[in-house]
Amino acid sequence: MSEPSAPNWTVDSVATELLAAADAPRARSAISAEWPGLDVTTGYAAQDAALARRLARGERLTGVKLGVTSRAKQRQVGVDRPSTAWLTDAMALPAGASVPRSRLVQPRAEPEIAFVLGERLAGPGVTAARALGAVAHVVGAIEIIDSRFSGYRFSVADAVADNNSSGFFVTGPVVRRPEDLDLALEACLLEVDGEVVDSATGAAVHGHPAEALAFAANTLAERGRTLEPGWVVLTGGMTDAVPIRPGARIAAHFTHLGSITLDGGDRADH
Repeated sequence: MSEPSAPNWTVDSVATELLAAADAPRARSAISAEWPGLDVTTGYAAQDAALARRLARGERLTGVKLGVTSRAKQRQVGVDRPSTAWLTDAMALPAGASVPRSRLVQPRAEPEIAFVLGERLAGPGVTAARALGAVAHVVGAIEIIDSRFSGYRFSVADAVADNNSSGFFVTGPVVRRPEDLDLALEACLLEVDGEVVDSATGAAVHGHPAEALAFAANTLAERGRTLEPGWVVLTGGMTDAVPIRPGARIAAHFTHLGSITLDGGDRADH
């Protein structure tokens, strides 16, 4: 008996498969192992195709998230630049909400510094100072990432196609003007069940969160896209992401951006 042939992957079929896996939810093996043609450019095309389907079914585009902004993480995965992905209104959780485990495969949490834009920001040539000038306010956030690839085993192209392992996010209650903060020194302690498991400052995010924002504007310009007023920009994980166990309490305590607590949800909800 002959071996079954590999799927005839295309941008459209990658978008279809990963959106279906997110909706199920379920995990699968990396697509790059089956389709060597899946490079980062193709991954972005699949990401955009999946976004178009999300919008067609009623979701609203509300922002952008960055991935692999940490220099250490870039060295770990063998890349020299971050990647971008999309946020929609369906990904935002209200403060105090439990993690919706039944809608996630393998959730992990990471604290982030988030920007809310006050004006349009379009590349190319955006500097960190220009990017910061477009920011209306800064908030703390916890992003709940979730990969559709088993055990978080994937290439960078897989991750980009999978919308940078997007899941949900929640923003904190403290709103600050960017000029009132030293964002490179803004610190965060990450707690799990009352125990500090990691800490970092904003400098871990591409050297400065505003550098990550400028990168997003300039990178999106290469694809004919701009950052719009009112959008949320998650600038990337300050610490390593931690698995969210059922019943766990995840907390991020920022120096000036307040605290955010996340209920890990009930095992029965999965």
